[in-house]
Amino acid sequence: MSRHLRVALVQTSAESLEEFADGLRRRMKSPNAARLVVYPELHLCSLGVEDMSEQEAVDRYAEPLDGPRGRSLGALARELGIWLVPGTVLERAEDGSVYNTAVVYNPDGERAAHYRKIFTWRPYEPFCPGREFVVFDMPGHGRVGLSICYDSWYPEVTRHLAWMGAELVINLVQTPTTGRIQEIPLNQANAIVNQIWVASVNGASPTAHGGSLLVDPEGHFQIPAAGMEDATLVGIVDFDRVAAARTHGTSGDSWPWEHFQEGDSRLALPLYNGYIDPAAWRPAVPPRTPAAQRAASLNGSVASEDGAGHE
Repeated sequence: MSRHLRVALVQTSAESLEEFADGLRRRMKSPNAARLVVYPELHLCSLGVEDMSEQEAVDRYAEPLDGPRGRSLGALARELGIWLVPGTVLERAEDGSVYNTAVVYNPDGERAAHYRKIFTWRPYEPFCPGREFVVFDMPGHGRVGLSICYDSWYPEVTRHLAWMGAELVINLVQTPTTGRIQEIPLNQANAIVNQIWVASVNGASPTAHGGSLLVDPEGHFQIPAAGMEDATLVGIVDFDRVAAARTHGTSGDSWPWEHFQEGDSRLALPLYNGYIDPAAWRPAVPPRTPAAQRAASLNGSVASEDGAGHE
């Protein structure tokens, strides 16, 4: 069975929830409407913040994930029958902590996954950092990992997601500075060294500096970095190209996941007070059947059908 997935990377400026819903419904009327629709970081939590204090912005936008905003987003995904990544939201946890959290809704309107940004943009981003890598399965397609903006600067994030079986990593971004220039090759490099797809979605002007892109497992731009304008960028992700790159080699001559062989000793990693175990180096192979997907369990967090991570 083909594992092709039509994706839409929606590079647009910050919106209210009502504007977002209206715009998404219009986009889904296209004959090329996507199965997976992705919006930028803090897309629904940035409108008007330039005129607010930090506390005012938090008071306005931070909600529990199962609050009114989350219920509306789930209902919208169910109405349109799509996988929806509405960017990230400000999550208010039970203890009052606030996180910058990516959320994913499946076509039944259920929250399929959520990921709290690990590498917050310190000292300017005031939110609590997350402590768990997250991947989720799209039945019939493949396994997807989540990262947020500055996470792309830390290769450990994408490496762990790939090791957990992610074949596509979605990187949600709101970069309103020239830092986006550096983020473009970083996302390309993360795709190349892990032999995975990477989709990086930034906001449009005036919220952010655009440059959204889709990179394949050999580092080719399937959607070249866009300008700063409002745009809906549609592409096809062929999940089988991950296995092809790893089997035949990137450009036919590089197999980064095959470096370690039986009998190799552990490689010490003093920076992490740890090591690479050659026996555990290769990435997980995502299950292909619904039954196997329900039974899958990996180190880290794999989103289950109820949206909760398990370890």
